[in-house]
Amino acid sequence: MDIEDLEPQHQKPKPKNLDDMSIEALGDYIADLESEIARAREAIAAKRAAQNDADSVFKK
Repeated sequence: MDIEDLEPQHQKPKPKNLDDMSIEALGDYIADLESEIARAREAIAAKRAAQNDADSVFKK
């Protein structure tokens, strides 16, 4: 059994129908997506920093 078999399977969300959204709603949607992207980038940076700290401890 692989460790991946134990991980929950995440399904990709279906894309929103942009045709039904107003220009203002599309702008808000973009702002929300950009905010989520920034949050993900911060999480990646924090995880990389933690990994680098751990690597520096165990490589001595």
